[in-house]
Amino acid sequence: MGGHTKVLKTIREINDRIRKGRAVVLTAKEMIAAVRSMGKVKAAQEVDVVTTGTFSPMCSSGMLFNFGQSQPPLIKAAKVWLNDVPAYAGLAAVDAYLGVTEPTEDDPLNKVYPGRFKYGGGHVIEDLLKGKKVVLRAWAYGTDCYPRKNLEREMLLGDFRTAVLFNPRNAYQNYNCAVNFGDKVIYTYMGPLKPRCANANYATSGALSPLFNDPYFKTIGLGTKIFLGGGTGWVIGAGTQHNPKPLRTERGLPMSPAGTLMVKGDLKGMQARYLRGASFLGYGCSLHVGLGIPIPILDENIAWHTGVDDEDILMPVVDYGHDYPQGVAKNHGHVSYAQLHSGTIRVNNRETATVPLTSYTLSLEIAETLKQWIMEQGFTLGEPQEPILSE
Repeated sequence: MGGHTKVLKTIREINDRIRKGRAVVLTAKEMIAAVRSMGKVKAAQEVDVVTTGTFSPMCSSGMLFNFGQSQPPLIKAAKVWLNDVPAYAGLAAVDAYLGVTEPTEDDPLNKVYPGRFKYGGGHVIEDLLKGKKVVLRAWAYGTDCYPRKNLEREMLLGDFRTAVLFNPRNAYQNYNCAVNFGDKVIYTYMGPLKPRCANANYATSGALSPLFNDPYFKTIGLGTKIFLGGGTGWVIGAGTQHNPKPLRTERGLPMSPAGTLMVKGDLKGMQARYLRGASFLGYGCSLHVGLGIPIPILDENIAWHTGVDDEDILMPVVDYGHDYPQGVAKNHGHVSYAQLHSGTIRVNNRETATVPLTSYTLSLEIAETLKQWIMEQGFTLGEPQEPILSE
């Protein structure tokens, strides 16, 4: 299983080294070579932190916000829209939550091609980060203490009293390689899938991916401090659909969709470069999220896991044309991330082009930026206050 070794360091000791400018920090890509050349024991002694990164569509994301009371009379909003995208207002007077997959109510593209939305909650978040004004509308039924019934005004991100990126399910630990064995193109959250297995779509940054580098959640839990959307974020627990007991490889890596994280951060400190609205043809809207986690190297087992390479990661091939609509994720074998990253895989005895939904370039940029934060800006590590179930 996860294994047990003598602890070489503590997070407190590593943070002390970070503050003194003495910490040795490598990206997950650099750690592969370090473990190969030094071995896991020496690598654990020499390296303090490994930084990871991913930039992928993460549909279970959104903005929790408070838009403040305007001039009297006061309002208790029952319905809220931002740029005509509905937000959930069943919280308090001027609190609401905007989900990134929620589309505008009057999307002209959807009138012509049902389900083909071009603007949604993720685009609203990106627009706010770009310094654009958004139109807030609110409707209320009116009460004695909150008599106002309608409100409309333009708002910049700074005008919100509170704007929190609150994501219930991010950083999936492995996921499906999506194909279509059917006879017609299908439109999915993994992108369009051509018939007869003409393309294979996947979403991961491979060896850079945060949860592949700590597959048993030995260093990640409530209170872990992370890179989120270009700013500082926090892990606040296991994400929805968290599966702590997947089938694993000999190295301990899950062979199917497994762990997830629930994360949050102050949206006002984030950047549009790392939070981008997305539209998937025939499926709907989402948000590309940049997320990176620093892994403290406490012992040789953690060093070994952060030395994971692309060849070690196996992803299940799933037919979205037949199995997935029935709620059955039956896999048709596994392929390694290295094979996927090469551009082609072999499925059903034919060469199939692979299509990444994750930006490897931005994922590596996130890992390198997080490394820079730790080494040059004294970004310290958050010590988990509550573990995440992992086995």
